[in-house]
Order: sequence, then C-alpha cells, then structure tokens
Amino acid sequence: MTLTSADFTNDQAIPAQFSCEGPGLSPSLSWSNVPSGTQSLALVVRDPDAPGGNFVHWVLYEIPPNVTGLPRGAASQGALPQGAQQGMNGKNDPGWTPPCPPSGTHHYHFELYALDNKAIPTASPTDTALTTAMRGHVLAKAELIGTYKKAK
Repeated sequence: MTLTSADFTNDQAIPAQFSCEGPGLSPSLSWSNVPSGTQSLALVVRDPDAPGGNFVHWVLYEIPPNVTGLPRGAASQGALPQGAQQGMNGKNDPGWTPPCPPSGTHHYHFELYALDNKAIPTASPTDTALTTAMRGHVLAKAELIGTYKKAK
C-alpha cells in the first residue's frame, strides 16, 4: 500500500497553507494498492517532535475501502468520504489540527492503515483508543512524512 500527497512529497516541507501560518487546511492524500480483504481504512497523523512527544494532529477512521484519497481541506470543508469518522486530536477536538511547531523543524507522520474490520469501540476515539482497537486487525500500513518549520 502506498500513501502520497499532491501537496508535498515524502520527507519534504509541508506548504504553509496547511499550517497555522496559513488557512490550516488538511492536505490532499491519495493511496493505492489497498490489500484485498480490507473492510475499512484509518488515518492517524502524529508529530513525534512535539515537546510532549507524539502530538496527534488527526484521527480518521471507518474510511470505506473503495475510497482512494482525500481532497485538500477535507477535514474542515465537509469533504470526508461517506461513513468516515473523525476521532479526537491532541487538542481533544475532532478533526485536523494544522502543524504549528513552537520551534525548529518538526516531522509529521501520516499513517494509513488497512483493517480487516471496522469495529471501533467508542465514538470519537483518541489515537490511543483507535490503536488499541486496531491491534490484530492491520492488514497493511503506509506512511508519508512531511516536515514543517514556522517562518515567524
């Protein structure tokens, strides 16, 4: 399974329009080669460079397996695929939190999981609850890493 974005390439800078220094849109994402038997997809975006470690920017789950991507701004413009749900981010809000590192360059890990089920035990799960629910159900994982450093 592969995960890409038309907005940035792996290990390269995420443009400011997807950060707190711009409109803060969620970037476009595309994926391919989803394994057969996939019942749902889940996406988690983490920043392991955050001062508290592993700040969660987005939790998205129950993405239908026939969906092949997300358009730019999907999180805030109601453009999520039908059935997809947003979990709680590191600010304890549902949805996308744009990159806004306090200092230095941070790495944002976009992790897509193909799952053999779609049973999530709670509504609006945190990253931890989703990770626990996915245990033993991951068929494949794809990762895309973008970087961001504030200009100001």
